[in-house]
Amino acid sequence: MGDADAGVGRFVSSGLTPLRYHLAAIGHARSGPEQALFEMYRARLVAPLTLKELEEKRPLPDSVRVAREGALLLGEIQDGALTVALDETGREMDSEAFAAFIQSAKEDARPALTFLIGGADGHDRAVRERADVMLSFGRMTWPHMLVRALLAEQLYRAERILANHPYHRR
Repeated sequence: MGDADAGVGRFVSSGLTPLRYHLAAIGHARSGPEQALFEMYRARLVAPLTLKELEEKRPLPDSVRVAREGALLLGEIQDGALTVALDETGREMDSEAFAAFIQSAKEDARPALTFLIGGADGHDRAVRERADVMLSFGRMTWPHMLVRALLAEQLYRAERILANHPYHRR
């Protein structure tokens, strides 16, 4: 049983729907503190979090590149997955609301939550239209590699909230 499978085993044994997390992101992470923070929280998660890094390497005009990045992201959405596009114009949630959102996905027997992080110029219109939810970590612009770490921490925090663990305090 691999590391990801071990996480699913713990999740299934709790009697909950075996929800998986999938993150599709434009750009490749370099070693550094943001990557280390992402990996630290990723390792703590009960449900597995897969990461697919995507990149359009051809030099293209901005609008064409954004459309191509959007197509790459849309290609990562699994059948039945609840799709969340991370975007500064999206809906803001506090941690309890985010945990309730994840609980709702479990109760709906969704196989996965797919999170999409666009490139430097944001999401293509097709991604915005396809997303079930547009989610914002605030109106400020965050470095995309830091957004990965923020997402992994909030997923971990949501799992802890749902487990009534004291990690989350106000």
